[in-house]
Amino acid sequence: MGLLIHQNPRQEGTYFVKAIKSRPALKVSADGTGVASQAGTRLLAEMADRSGLTDALSEALAPMSKRRRRHDPGRVLADLVVTIAGGGDALSNLVTLRHQPAVFGDVASVPTAFRVVDAIDDQLLARIREARAEVRRAVWAAGLNPVTEHGYVTLDFDATLLDAHSDKEQAAPTYKKGYGFHPLGAWLDNTQEAPAAMLRPGNAGANTAEDHVGVLDAALAQLPVTPRGIDPVNGVAVLARADSAGASHGFLDALRRRGLEFSVGFDITEDVRLAILDVPKTAWVEAVHQDYELREGANVAELTALLDLSSWPEGTRAICRREEPHSGAHFTLFDPEGWRYQVFLTDSVDDDLAYLEARHRGHARVEDRIRCGKDTGLRNLPFFEFSNNAVWLELVLMAQDLIAWTQGLCLTGKLAKAEPKSLRYMLLHVAGRLVRGGRTVNLRIQEDWPWAAELVRAFATLRGLSFAP
Repeated sequence: MGLLIHQNPRQEGTYFVKAIKSRPALKVSADGTGVASQAGTRLLAEMADRSGLTDALSEALAPMSKRRRRHDPGRVLADLVVTIAGGGDALSNLVTLRHQPAVFGDVASVPTAFRVVDAIDDQLLARIREARAEVRRAVWAAGLNPVTEHGYVTLDFDATLLDAHSDKEQAAPTYKKGYGFHPLGAWLDNTQEAPAAMLRPGNAGANTAEDHVGVLDAALAQLPVTPRGIDPVNGVAVLARADSAGASHGFLDALRRRGLEFSVGFDITEDVRLAILDVPKTAWVEAVHQDYELREGANVAELTALLDLSSWPEGTRAICRREEPHSGAHFTLFDPEGWRYQVFLTDSVDDDLAYLEARHRGHARVEDRIRCGKDTGLRNLPFFEFSNNAVWLELVLMAQDLIAWTQGLCLTGKLAKAEPKSLRYMLLHVAGRLVRGGRTVNLRIQEDWPWAAELVRAFATLRGLSFAP
């Protein structure tokens, strides 16, 4: 029932309330048959199967199958990946697939899934990562290759904090006075894939060069392409972006050795402040937005000649952006003439400062990838053991990949860019009715559901793709 307030025409200043029906009458019973909840998640399950991910995981975990098992370990992991991509954030959420065998097949129990995760050691985890790289090559060949559209590949590096609400192995105090973990990851800006991440204790440093290099090597092992710096003929341009935590000599030297271009934030030290003050007024050029339209209230200038960058890789340049502060911004002692400043290092030889600055500013999208990761199983590390949580992190990366592959290859328009929460509401969690006819099972989506046609079209598109490795 709802309430409708009317003014009483017989007495000025008085009102009366009239009850209205706001919802239709509904009788609820538990005797339905043939109804599938989260029916759209079947699209992710088919992507896992057709892309070759399920078979690749089965082959990777073949050493675990020394005795006959009812459930193949690789299939168990694939089902966990689908569960996480569909919104599950704990091992127990696997039951959402297990209770719907007509849609998802024979799914393992939660205890069985735990035994599989618990049995994965460093060697098996390495085999899983090799399997991911093999499948990624097939997916890119099927149409997701960012080089075809953009001509280059961009890797964004960043770390994030994960709170631990109970005592977990290697959880530690964080720099924000919390307690938990501090994983470092790399995401592909072009495709929104999540090639690599490293689980670390909460007290791990944000700018630890060794960890950045470890994630870099893991991410490069996932790419089906070779950086142009290594193979000038057949290689492609690969850009690594990071905030100031990535501005370490060890990390930039490693990027140079591996043939990547870099664009990383740089702290504004006293020397940088003095350099900014020495920039001639005529050296500032107008900044641009990501679409290369002029950006009002922002300018860019080069500081390279005003700084000693000899300890950094040869060809390193320092570029500064100044902009008018947004409403409510706090000023510091160093804010001459009311501008706010940001500096980054790059070894690009491009003379277009505005383009280089706009390109670097695109690193902010990594926060979107991290937020989507936390909406896709990353917010909660469900195990006590650190090694098991490292496996969970790998499952989260695969779940992000699965969503990125589905959106990049099968969806268009708003759905191709929707974040996981929206995608689940619009497509993945839609209910359907299973109708059997002869040897065929039909999944019928409510015809007036706004995205029903897009879901049907996505299934047809997926089934028409070729994933030949």
